[in-house]
Amino acid sequence: MNYWLMKSEPDDVSIADLARLGQVGWYGVRNYQARNFMRDAMQIGDGVLFYHSSCAEPGVAGLAEVSSNAYPDPTQFDPASKYFDAKSSSDAPRWQQVDVRFVAQTRLLGLEEMRSYPELAQMQVLKRGNRLSITPVSAVEWSFIRELLAC
Repeated sequence: MNYWLMKSEPDDVSIADLARLGQVGWYGVRNYQARNFMRDAMQIGDGVLFYHSSCAEPGVAGLAEVSSNAYPDPTQFDPASKYFDAKSSSDAPRWQQVDVRFVAQTRLLGLEEMRSYPELAQMQVLKRGNRLSITPVSAVEWSFIRELLAC
């Protein structure tokens, strides 16, 4: 089993939205490394730290799990979408997505609080210059955060 931190802007899809919908496609990823994580490494049942980003209080807002294998992101083919990619085709899609399923909404574990724990010092999300929307999380980090959030 693998663990991931997946960032979403709460104005687009929040943990409350995921709770209401039950499951969503993780669309709009336009970074090759993040795409490769979904395509090559994610498996059904992998744990997800649902992270609110680009907002007043960024941080882990809940838990989810990967609920599908990777498949072509339909937004890449839609000219009306901000995620449209004219270089992508249905015969050779460039972008993938997975579905994630709601597990739990938690208290917000903010960035500053995360930085205060030496056990989390190596997390990708805490490293300077990290802009990836999907990053791996170690089993130790996953367990520590679950304990902090009492999950």
